Amino acid sequence: MCALTMDQNVFVLVDDPLAPSRADVLAAAPPGEAAAYIQRPSHYRTTFLTLRPPGALEQLLTQIKARWVPVRAPVAGAPQRGQSAQQLAIEGHIFAIGTDWLVRVGNVIMAGGAVKGMLLEAEYLPLPVLHSPIADGTSELLSNLLTSILPNISDAKTVAVTISDTQWEDVLWDREEEEEAAREKVTMEKENEQDIYAWGDEVPAVRRNDWLGVNRDRRSAYLIIGGLRSEGIL
Repeated sequence: MCALTMDQNVFVLVDDPLAPSRADVLAAAPPGEAAAYIQRPSHYRTTFLTLRPPGALEQLLTQIKARWVPVRAPVAGAPQRGQSAQQLAIEGHIFAIGTDWLVRVGNVIMAGGAVKGMLLEAEYLPLPVLHSPIADGTSELLSNLLTSILPNISDAKTVAVTISDTQWEDVLWDREEEEEAAREKVTMEKENEQDIYAWGDEVPAVRRNDWLGVNRDRRSAYLIIGGLRSEGIL
């Protein structure tokens, strides 16, 4: 389990390698029974939660005497940058390029003060949702910008962190939200039966935008955790 605190929100990633993924369950479901099959597992391999306020999760785990404990304690004499049990901190700045771009730059600082690298994140403001035609989720627009502003340091290792739309569906899937959406769809269909001016696919579906506000922070937090884990820092 990994937890990342961003402003007043805590994003928690729980990874259970013994549990099935949502994609595996959907693949095994008979035609027309996907909705029923998706509700069967008690949980999936990846569970990604958003909690508040910061510190509440640690208090809960302590009260229920859970087996999850901080993996690293603070080093004696090291400067404190937040809660005493944090493993690392990301400290940096946010820069605006014109009115279209936000670039977040931060050093990854371990509990003992050692700097393990730098995180660079770009956000293109005119497009609240940016889908990529490439299977791995890579955006040429964002890649070109990040490449152009990367510092020119000899022997530096650069790692790009991307995720496809299919993987996002697994990570951000919410059981209660899907059930609520199904109920709203049934209600909307019943209402449309009485409306002579609306029928079939001409009624637009209401979709939640995942790239705004706290939902944008959720995606950012998941990518940060994934990048740190892939580098062996977490």
